[in-house]
Amino acid sequence: MQVKKVKNYLIVFSLFIEASCGSKNAQQQQAMQAPPAIPVTVQQVTTGNAAYYDQYPATVSALNQVELRPQVSGFITGIYFKDGDKVRKDQKLYSIDQQQYQANYQQAVANLAVQQTNLVKAQKDADRYHELEKQDAIAKQQVDYADAALDAAKKQVEAAQANVHAVQTNVRYSTIYAPFDGTIGISQVKVGAPVSAGQTVLNTVSSDNPVVVDFAVDQRQIYRFTQLRQQGRVADSSFQLVFGNDIYSYPGKIYLVDRAVNPQTGTIIVRLVFPNDKGLLKVGMSGTIRVKIVANNAILIPYKAVTEQLGEFFVYVVNDSNKVSQRKVPLGTQIGTNIIVRDSLREGEKIVVQGVQNLREGAMVKVDSTVTMK
Repeated sequence: MQVKKVKNYLIVFSLFIEASCGSKNAQQQQAMQAPPAIPVTVQQVTTGNAAYYDQYPATVSALNQVELRPQVSGFITGIYFKDGDKVRKDQKLYSIDQQQYQANYQQAVANLAVQQTNLVKAQKDADRYHELEKQDAIAKQQVDYADAALDAAKKQVEAAQANVHAVQTNVRYSTIYAPFDGTIGISQVKVGAPVSAGQTVLNTVSSDNPVVVDFAVDQRQIYRFTQLRQQGRVADSSFQLVFGNDIYSYPGKIYLVDRAVNPQTGTIIVRLVFPNDKGLLKVGMSGTIRVKIVANNAILIPYKAVTEQLGEFFVYVVNDSNKVSQRKVPLGTQIGTNIIVRDSLREGEKIVVQGVQNLREGAMVKVDSTVTMK
């Protein structure tokens, strides 16, 4: 009987040992299955004002520019400037042989004198015939002829005067003057060269102070640039002209926003005006316009916190249980090592900024340190 009790005790003890071992093994397996918390560095999301620049390719142009073309044909007889000179309005630039036009002018003046003499004679004849008509001493038909001759003489004088003006204009056009203050380029003709009216390009004159800079913006930005023009912003360097790493010394000001959108590109031309007292800007130069933007209450996060998957961008947000969830974020402008995030994140949330390469959705993290936004 005692032997049977001992056997029962042994069986119970064995079952207890097996149960203890099974529980310990289960705990070990569970511990092996649960991955350890991943050490990360986090940052709390904050909002603030962020200043940055939008950049656009741009071209320097002249506020006024014109090609000089002759309005009469002939041979160049004089050039009265040096290539690249500063010229003043109405300054004499070129002369074209005037001999033929002077001769035509003198002939036109002589013809006018003849027609004026004929008019005097016709006027006297008409007056005399009208006196005879009062005395009933001449036929009415003769009076009518005299009046008709007088009218014809008046028309001949008018035609002669018009011809004088025409040939006089040709004489005047044989000398070419600067249309405005500016800089003249390299002459395309030499003394003695033949030129044709309206066809031959003699030279180009362009204004050089101030100059304008043109650049294209998306049509969705029309309202913004119209507002900037109305505000007349210039003192705060809202518009900078950049050539490589060099920033032009003076800020620009909006001169105009073009009248229409290009339907092919969906863009519109914005024109800025820049002072050019030192002549550093030349027509045709290519550069970059930087437009200063101040974003109020912007969310700015380190760019290294962002991951990309199939063209979409995400950050890892840490919850109260120290687990991370992946959240899609629309990105704005990058400023140095940081980037603006539009929406998606709320102030006070914590995002992972270091250790993101080891994370996945729902991973447990161990926060090693928390950094603050600089």
